Amino acid sequence: MIIIKNSEQLALMKKAGKITAEALLVARDCIRPGVSTKFIDRKMQTFIEKCGAEPSFLGYGGFPGCACISVNSTVIHGIPSDRVILREGDIVKVDVGARFRGYNGDSARTFPVGKVSDEALKLISVTEKSFEEAMRFARAGYRVGDIGAAVENFVISNGFSVVRDYVGHGVGAELHEEPEIPNFGRAGHGARLYAGMTVAIEPMVNVGQPGVKVLGDGWSVVTADGGLSAHYENSVAITDSDPIMLTE
Repeated sequence: MIIIKNSEQLALMKKAGKITAEALLVARDCIRPGVSTKFIDRKMQTFIEKCGAEPSFLGYGGFPGCACISVNSTVIHGIPSDRVILREGDIVKVDVGARFRGYNGDSARTFPVGKVSDEALKLISVTEKSFEEAMRFARAGYRVGDIGAAVENFVISNGFSVVRDYVGHGVGAELHEEPEIPNFGRAGHGARLYAGMTVAIEPMVNVGQPGVKVLGDGWSVVTADGGLSAHYENSVAITDSDPIMLTE
């Protein structure tokens, strides 16, 4: 069931989204060679709780971290660890949520660690710009397929591929709500968008093939071919005009 939010609920989601966005700034300021992903995770959790919110991911389905922190070929759901130390040239994806008074924000960014390759920089840029392409269709009257087609067409035209095994989603009182928001699809198809819907649009883009696999820890999703992957996500409110970025 797709849940339409009222003005009071949207106000709470804006607050949750603001805390989520600022937690990503905390992560950004921590990222440098020699830092562990667990250190970043602890800093983010401290910040979220100081804001009077709760980390949405901590304990969700048994996940052990405040944030998913995924390095290089790990696409999503990387478990923060004292043993994973960032190195010059890495790219690191940080995906985090904050729950404030019963409502969730959900957002992700891909950050370079020091000086990275030109290919990595292009991957990060294309992933972010594919989200911007999707936002052209994130408004009442369009369909989920319009968003997915916009992402996929832009990514493929730039020589990369989109992950098909994991998708965006509705977000609100639950971290994952209907509808699913794939990063691929056919324009004019899928669920219709209505004002008051809140969705997490999150392109996941690979340098090589779109295939992925889950590691033995049961969480970490990596590219099947070992290539780099990037991730960019925001929680967005659908309106009759321009969409509202809840996690900006």
